[in-house]
Amino acid sequence: MSITDTLGDMLTRIRNGQMAAMPKVSCPSSKLRKNVLEALQREGYIRGYTEIQRGGNQAELEIELKYHEDAPAIRKIERVSTPGRRVYAGIKKLPRVFNGLGVSILSTPRGVLSDNEARAQNVGGEVLCRIF
Repeated sequence: MSITDTLGDMLTRIRNGQMAAMPKVSCPSSKLRKNVLEALQREGYIRGYTEIQRGGNQAELEIELKYHEDAPAIRKIERVSTPGRRVYAGIKKLPRVFNGLGVSILSTPRGVLSDNEARAQNVGGEVLCRIF
């Protein structure tokens, strides 16, 4: 079975893993997924991730989830831009998640950035997901 929305699949695995209070979740590796995980790690929503080589040329990402006092660090995680509907935002129309308490992850010409980093670099792009 092929997955059409690989990023949405990873976000769902993170959401389900945190609802089940799992310490780690795994998903197939891709360049976009690694860049989004890097942004999530910089913002402090996950502990980290490691890339594990499986048989052949298959690689898997093992994501270490973060908890604070037995509550998940990520309360809400949702996909914004889907394969069927792309959502773009310029620097002036960059959305604020929960009045600045959450973070939007963007794919910009300067790489995958959080909304705070995109504002600092004065660049807009495709809004991939929202995290709170």
